[in-house]
Amino acid sequence: MQLKVGDFCPLIGKNCVQLQCKFFCKIQGKDTNTGKDVEEWNCAIAFLPLLLIESSGQQRQTGAAVESFRNEMVKANEMNQQVLLAQMHGAPTPLLEG
Repeated sequence: MQLKVGDFCPLIGKNCVQLQCKFFCKIQGKDTNTGKDVEEWNCAIAFLPLLLIESSGQQRQTGAAVESFRNEMVKANEMNQQVLLAQMHGAPTPLLEG
């Protein structure tokens, strides 16, 4: 069964007036699922679910990048601690020799 998208606007109580409405806008970019270019005109309110999903995906990517950066900083901090402890005890440090 195919669903047909209607033109009724609940804000003005009649069919969409498209470019005469401030909410009518164009979204341009790439579809993250297919990788295809997207250029579509529609009501900003109708775009909200799509934009919320995109925002969630971007937040997940940002969280993963921050976690990766944190892990690298933890490794670097542990290495610095080992070098400092070795220098305090007068032991040779393999990273600084040679």
